[in-house]
This record gives sequence, structure tokens and C-alpha cells, in this order.
Amino acid sequence: MQEKVAVLFVCMGNICRSPTAEGVFRHVVKNSDLCDLIQTDSAGTHAYHVGEPPDKRAQATANSRGIDISDLRARRVSHDDFEKFDYIIAMDNDNLAGLLNECPEHHKEKVQLFLAYADELNESEVPDPYYGGERGFTHVFDLVESASNGLLAEINERLTSKDKG
Repeated sequence: MQEKVAVLFVCMGNICRSPTAEGVFRHVVKNSDLCDLIQTDSAGTHAYHVGEPPDKRAQATANSRGIDISDLRARRVSHDDFEKFDYIIAMDNDNLAGLLNECPEHHKEKVQLFLAYADELNESEVPDPYYGGERGFTHVFDLVESASNGLLAEINERLTSKDKG
């Protein structure tokens, strides 16, 4: 059996953007019948909210789109994550820089911005909605949804080429 492709989504506190990204991507993977081939997780670059569920506003936005993220719990990125995950996806440049600072040199190619997978967008970062209103969470969800489709397309291509090779 083929080894799973492991994807880690990362923001600062792991209660807004990265759990939203994990939930949306998990949903997209499930709808594509690829759960047996792709595993997901999320984490924060800081340990502010370890053990807490996603922000209620993030949960409400996801629920309004048919996605339940209430099972997720915040954790901090660990050194082992750089070994374990094939894709380490940062929500913004600050978290990207923090990840690259901690990442061993031989794993740096795994670390990238999420919106790099959403060519159709004119944005490069998923903004932090924490101090904003409901519209911020809706905007984050929309960005994450676009990037999730692009990321899945790349992983699907990777899985297909492994099958051929």
C-alpha cells in the first residue's frame, strides 16, 4: 500500500486559519475519495492556545458551509513535524519565516505559503481574522477553499506520477 502524503497547515495560534484550512482540505480530500492517501493536521508557530478548539467564529463559518472543525485542537509545531510532513503550509509570511527559521535545511522545500496554490487569487497571504468581524472569517474560508483545490490538484498529480513510476 502506498504511503500517505502528509499535509500540515500552520498559522500563529492554530485556532483560526490553520484549523479552517485543515477542515476545508480534509473535506475536499474526502469528497475526492483520497482519505486513504492523504493525511492532514494543523499547528501554530506559537503555543498561545494549545489544547483549545478552533475559534467559535471559525467553527460557525465552517459549519455554515457544511464543514465541522469542532474536533480539532490547537497545538504548537514540533521539530518532528519537519520530518513527518510532506507539505508544511504557512498562512502568511510571518509564519513562513518562523517555520523556515526552525526548519532543518534539508526540509525547507516542504515549507511554503498556502495561497501559492491559488493562482486565480490576487493575494499571497491568508489574513488573520482574529481581531476582525464575521466577514474576515468568511474571507479566510473563501481563500482557503481556493488554495485547497489547488493543493489537492498538485498532490493528486504527485500521487499519479508515483503510481506510474
